[in-house]
Amino acid sequence: MDETSEFTTTNNVTAQDVAEVIAELEQYRERLVQETTETAKRAKLMRVSVMAKLEPELAKIDSALQELRNQQAALSVSN
Repeated sequence: MDETSEFTTTNNVTAQDVAEVIAELEQYRERLVQETTETAKRAKLMRVSVMAKLEPELAKIDSALQELRNQQAALSVSN
């Protein structure tokens, strides 16, 4: 894909598209925390230490979610 077609594809993103990605990313975040916590329980690991290791990944997800929400707000205003 060249730059022009990539730019065109990006321009066609709607607020609904962004909302769907946000919902999927929120579900992924919840599933990640839940599955990691369950696995830690089975392995008899302390939840605090597991969450401390998981925190950097959660921070990345939260940052991406915030960027998507900002993009969604900008798209909603422009439409």
